[in-house]
Amino acid sequence: MGQIFPRNANRLAWLSVFAGLLLVAELVLILAVYFRSNYFRQINVAIEQPVAFSHQLHNGVLGIDCRYCHVSVNQSYFANIPATETCMTCHSQIKTYSPKIAPVLESYATGKPIEWNKVHRVPDFVYFNHAIHVNKGVGCSTCHGQVNEMPVVWQQQAMFMGWCLNCHRNPEQYVRPRDEVYNMEYVAPANQVALGRQLVAEYGIMPPDQLTNCWVCHR
Repeated sequence: MGQIFPRNANRLAWLSVFAGLLLVAELVLILAVYFRSNYFRQINVAIEQPVAFSHQLHNGVLGIDCRYCHVSVNQSYFANIPATETCMTCHSQIKTYSPKIAPVLESYATGKPIEWNKVHRVPDFVYFNHAIHVNKGVGCSTCHGQVNEMPVVWQQQAMFMGWCLNCHRNPEQYVRPRDEVYNMEYVAPANQVALGRQLVAEYGIMPPDQLTNCWVCHR
């Protein structure tokens, strides 16, 4: 009986298996890169909101403190979105006929909250306490960027585990005096490391071997 397959069939079979495995590996690599990319996480992508609210105007030009709208930043594990009543403390008298604030006026009249679009996201499996960071001297701009220059807010940091650990391993490089936490124009001084070490001790910040323990962020 004649041979059905040519002599090089085994070699072709092995090559096809190798090519298949290589293709799978490439797909896994491409997906891994994609899911960690700025495009997927929408880094530096302005998130449109139902109200044309400009942080650049309110915080940067008018100098309204972050805590006027985000009142729970130093009290709660999350930074609150301001209620319509907060907006109306000014806009009941200012720009009352502007079409830009029509959704605010409608919300106030109907009692239906404005559905703001979330900008900064951390995974569901991560425990993040906003207040502890603020009270330990981590400035707003460290994580959120120069919000005072953003007409429409975007996420500036990917907030991956490695990014968080960089601060947890070296807190002295990032902490600032508490009275400078909300200063969006704050620039770290030349003696930041020496000052940071002093603040780490003063604020009772845990040492890096504890800050990098899994239970700190994964509970």
